[in-house]
Amino acid sequence: MGTSRIVITGIGLTSPNGSNLREFRDNLLAGKSGVRTIDMRYMGPVHAGVCEFEATRHQSRKQLRVGTRAGSIAIYCANEARLDSGVDWDSVPKNRVGVYVGLTEHGNVETENEIYNISQFNYNTRYWTHHHNPRTVANNPAGEITINLKITGPHYTIGAACAAGNAGLIQGLQMLQLNEVDFVFAGGVSESIHTFGIFAAFKSQGALAHHEDATKASRPFDKDRNGIVVSEGGCLYTLERLEDALARGAKIYGEIAGYCINSDATDYVLPNSERQAECVQGALAKGGLAPADIHIVSTHATATPMGDAQECKALAGIFGDSPDTHVNNTKGFIGHAMGAAGALELAGNLPSFEDGMVHPSINVDNLDPECYLPNHVLNTPVKAKRVDAILNNSFGMLGINSTVIVRRWNG
Repeated sequence: MGTSRIVITGIGLTSPNGSNLREFRDNLLAGKSGVRTIDMRYMGPVHAGVCEFEATRHQSRKQLRVGTRAGSIAIYCANEARLDSGVDWDSVPKNRVGVYVGLTEHGNVETENEIYNISQFNYNTRYWTHHHNPRTVANNPAGEITINLKITGPHYTIGAACAAGNAGLIQGLQMLQLNEVDFVFAGGVSESIHTFGIFAAFKSQGALAHHEDATKASRPFDKDRNGIVVSEGGCLYTLERLEDALARGAKIYGEIAGYCINSDATDYVLPNSERQAECVQGALAKGGLAPADIHIVSTHATATPMGDAQECKALAGIFGDSPDTHVNNTKGFIGHAMGAAGALELAGNLPSFEDGMVHPSINVDNLDPECYLPNHVLNTPVKAKRVDAILNNSFGMLGINSTVIVRRWNG
């Protein structure tokens, strides 16, 4: 127990610049941003990352009316991952399937909408929807997947702020190693752009991005960065034990080789580079890897002045002497997808195992000296000598840090 090797066999995603892995990856290599300006209730124009996916591909219109946006994103991603995995779904024992979905928050969208709705009727609660409770319970997106796919095994969400996408993967891996399940859907989802509260809160913190060009608003590492672009999105993976994947002849994207979650224990929102470094080092140790074994570091950097600098400080102390370690970031393309961020950012890098290309961090017109890192891929993709291991960072409020390492499968 606890020694099984766990591999990724399917990927389903929707992001502001692509709703399948190929489209997402092509736009990352082409430098194409999916950020745009939307009109937000009570706030007016704001920059955001909006997903456009075919929801009715896996749900009826009635199901869409009853469920939530987060649930719809989760259902889409789970079904696309299932199809991508090539598994014979009819033959899979549904009581041995686990669903573990990372979330930053859930329920605010539905609650805000209902309050707005009854405000149109002089706050008469007769007009409050009877769907509200199942829509707002924390396990909603994972639960909606189980109803859609008739899964009777365990499901729950992992509340880990913006570290949640990685946390979902880690939970899925652990449950497979514990032999609690045989097949897993794991990752993260976010519906955050549908709540004005998150925009208002970031604005009051002085951390909401603004730029005359929406596609340039999210600019991690740039000296003129001024905050976060809030985005929605989702990415779920199918995970299996290596022996099970090989037995059915599955395509393998990579093996989860190391991981770590820790806590800063210092501040509600300000990051701690020392604890972040310990998280990265913990993942390397668990995977039996040295810094030089990592060929891509996918950063968390959100385009906040202190957050980006603190992460770069942590990474410089670990990878500063690793000449073949490339560094990149995805949020310039899609904004910050909150609970989905880590899962999406990992997915965008996994094709590097096949094509050797490292997508860049974009919108870096004037690199902040505090964010300098050797082999930081800026604005233009580069061809790496080799890509055998990818390290993915995701950090969140209340000082939660997560790191996942995926290694090339050489079967």
